Amino acid sequence: MQKSDFCILTLETTCDETAAAIVTDDLRVLGSVVASQEDLHRRFGGVVPELASRAHVERILPVIAETIQKANIKLCDLDAIAVATTPGLAGSLLVGLMAAKTLAFTLNIPLVSVDHLQAHIYACRMAAEKNVFPCVGLVVSGGHTSLYDCRAATEFELLGSTIDDAAGEAFDKVASMLSLPYPGGPSIQKAAEAGNPEAYAFPRAFLRDPERLDFSFSGLKTAVRYQLTGPGGADFSTLTIPAQKVADIAASFQAAVVDCVVAKSILGLAKTGYERLCVGGGVAANAVLREALAREAKKGNWELITAPLALCTDNAIMGAIAVEKMREGVVESLLLDIRPGLVRQK
Repeated sequence: MQKSDFCILTLETTCDETAAAIVTDDLRVLGSVVASQEDLHRRFGGVVPELASRAHVERILPVIAETIQKANIKLCDLDAIAVATTPGLAGSLLVGLMAAKTLAFTLNIPLVSVDHLQAHIYACRMAAEKNVFPCVGLVVSGGHTSLYDCRAATEFELLGSTIDDAAGEAFDKVASMLSLPYPGGPSIQKAAEAGNPEAYAFPRAFLRDPERLDFSFSGLKTAVRYQLTGPGGADFSTLTIPAQKVADIAASFQAAVVDCVVAKSILGLAKTGYERLCVGGGVAANAVLREALAREAKKGNWELITAPLALCTDNAIMGAIAVEKMREGVVESLLLDIRPGLVRQK
């Protein structure tokens, strides 16, 4: 590292990944570490908040130390600390914030707050290695399914979001119904490869509403349940589902989610007049979704930028959006607090 490099340590602990990265003010990544908690939460079929926060406490310092080592720098070389403070699980967010505050105070360097959802879109900026704003931003993950008018890297306006469950949460719940492993996204995608996406006519909420940019996946989950058990049916633990039925339901469910996400993304482009869609979040790793968006981009002659697989799931590289905030002179005091929750973020 050259002495002239301006280095920012970025921290990400919004849910169940403990991540840190070192980025420079010209957006080079000097080091990055992600400690996953998948194995910890697998037996519960989803993230248990209390377990997640305890795991962050155990991992945050080793992850920071490893990141510093990978970047081949010392703590005293850091020029700023950035941390995701919204949205997310309260306990998880607090672990990252306390670590960030401690380092900022000890090293007497600026503290920067990062919006986790804006950071997911900024992952596209990192991958594209060019300015991608303005654009329509789509965040599709375990906790969020939202469309944004992204006028600039840090200037977002909500266009629409899920009114109930996020797409990723629906993948996890349907995978559990089908006795597929956690996390549900990869499991559903794999099972669907042997299935018929037209086998079941699952609902697609708001698909034909040309004015509404919201999503809803609760009814879709219920439709899958009824297909398996009937209304008020048996406990899933007592079910024996034929392999082909599992594949067909997985494929039909996945097709319904993809149809809704793609249709509303296209509508978002039409309403904003933009010709670029940037996509981030864990569900953005789904191959069927990526292929469907790519087909529509070619057909509609608009630009699609999707975060690479390594930057779809939670990571700290996308926290490089802090560079943009520092350029704008936006830094925080040590009174900075978290804003948790999975509600509609404006």
